[in-house]
Amino acid sequence: MLTRTPFAPSPPPLVPVSSDPTSSSPADAATDDATLSINDSIDFAVHAAIARVTGGLSPAALVDAYVDWAMHLALSPGKQAELAGKAARKWVRLARYLAACQLQPGTQLCIEPLPQDRRFSAPQWRTWPFNALHQAFLLNQQWWHNATTGVRGVRHSNENIVEFVARQILDVMSPANFLFTNPVVQQRTVETGGRNLTDGFFNFLEDLERELRGQKPVGAERFEVGRDVATTPGKVVYRNRLIELIQYTPTTEMVHPEPVLIVPAWIMKYYILDLSPENSLVRHLIAQGFTVFMVSWLNPESADRDLAFDDYRQCGVMEALDAVGRILPGVAIHGAGYCLGGTLLSIAAAAMARDGDARLASLTLLAAQADFTEAGELRLFVNESQISFLESVMWSQGVLSTRQMAGAFQLLRSNDLIWSRVIHDYLMGERAPMTDLMAWNADATRMPYRMHSQYLRSLYLDNDLAEGRFKVEGRPVALGDIRVPIFAVGTERDHVAPWRSVFKLHYLTDTDVTFALASGGHNGGIVAQPGAARRHYRVLTKRAEGAHLGPDAWLETAMLKQGSWWEEWCAWLAGRSGAPVAPPPLGGPGPALDDAPGSFVRVP
Repeated sequence: MLTRTPFAPSPPPLVPVSSDPTSSSPADAATDDATLSINDSIDFAVHAAIARVTGGLSPAALVDAYVDWAMHLALSPGKQAELAGKAARKWVRLARYLAACQLQPGTQLCIEPLPQDRRFSAPQWRTWPFNALHQAFLLNQQWWHNATTGVRGVRHSNENIVEFVARQILDVMSPANFLFTNPVVQQRTVETGGRNLTDGFFNFLEDLERELRGQKPVGAERFEVGRDVATTPGKVVYRNRLIELIQYTPTTEMVHPEPVLIVPAWIMKYYILDLSPENSLVRHLIAQGFTVFMVSWLNPESADRDLAFDDYRQCGVMEALDAVGRILPGVAIHGAGYCLGGTLLSIAAAAMARDGDARLASLTLLAAQADFTEAGELRLFVNESQISFLESVMWSQGVLSTRQMAGAFQLLRSNDLIWSRVIHDYLMGERAPMTDLMAWNADATRMPYRMHSQYLRSLYLDNDLAEGRFKVEGRPVALGDIRVPIFAVGTERDHVAPWRSVFKLHYLTDTDVTFALASGGHNGGIVAQPGAARRHYRVLTKRAEGAHLGPDAWLETAMLKQGSWWEEWCAWLAGRSGAPVAPPPLGGPGPALDDAPGSFVRVP
């Protein structure tokens, strides 16, 4: 049975004592250290208690943003007059629309929902009085967007927070969320004689019980790791305190000599890249004649609180490269990283290039950011106040819990992930069928206190990697040192790593970059098996000596192709690989440690 070596917990950070020798004696300094430690512990404990009520959000950050916006709006009579005029015009538009509807049913809406907003797409919303309700709501939503943005003097980060919070409050009050204002739910209630509400109530109780017990959502049990998902045959060929390395069994008589090492994000279980057999990226790569290795991360517990960001680089990327090199000595390796795993891999690749380590044949980055200045709405949760508050939460627990992580991501897409479920499961009384991707999404992981704090501060808050300040082994690294070709993938509707943010890799590197923009979101756009309906992508290569294109110019220039980017990537890898050879033995000369998918991925 696998045993885990715990890390000794660290005390909370202390405020440094003055270095002035006249300020205190050594004994006084020691007393001050102890006092500060106790005081900090009290602050950490209080903040952690508050976080249990606020869902991990810092009240200070919210108040700071609101006061900044409210004060500047109060001192802007021109903006106030503009908003008053907009409100009057919107009421006139609504009145004219409703009057026209009385005379001519089916009149064109006075305001259309945003393309991604499907709450009011049913024809029942065009009938009285629901047309008035949803049109008034959309006009009100638009007015609040105008009110919370464009106020001169407000810090951009605070403006984003105020606009985001206003949108969340409005989404709660949407007429689609309530029985008496949703015509689709009312029709369903009449058709079923109220059975939908009874079923919805039992659905709610079942979900509540599972939440309180810490169980997975209904239907997730149909996707057991190793039986239904993560089923590609292979062996665990290396294990350390932080990773298991899986080598997959070849399915072709000959393989490309250069293996593919995949580094997934530690924020998730690796098997998003090895879901069901029909949509497994790992299985697709093997079928194309590639030898594939996969990193499977430890799901940390409180005892692992002192795992640092560099532990993930050293124990995750570098030791995996060493293990692959022992199995395939003298062979260059195609490195591929997904999300945070791609960011970590790019840091490791830059350090390797700096130090003359030439083991990489190419670098593939899937929805992975290197510049975090435009990192989407996740940046709403990343400022000094919020990070300090989050550090208090993690200090008390040792890790960032899966519930806190899931809550933040759900807020970013509350319409799709929260309110649509409330309507469908609790008001309509139906259960959406569980999919392998949904089951994987519910199989979340934790993050250690020290690593997550370092990651948020160095990359998100300070943007050290893009600005040349990120240090590995005491010296800064630069992505411009990387000389191997890069294949990067962004997705059109990514709310975690927006494609324009991922695209900035073009400006940070001096090598050939092939960039593919795939349809779909952060997860669904990456799990893009060939043959799936409505798949497309754009692709274009920037040569090291070529001119840079901005994202808009790139979008106009890149070739649009139908199908999956997986096929484009496999062709790209094959073009940078040698002539096929016989497959290597699993694990090389040493014995395998376990069958795939290994033990780390099974830890809840």
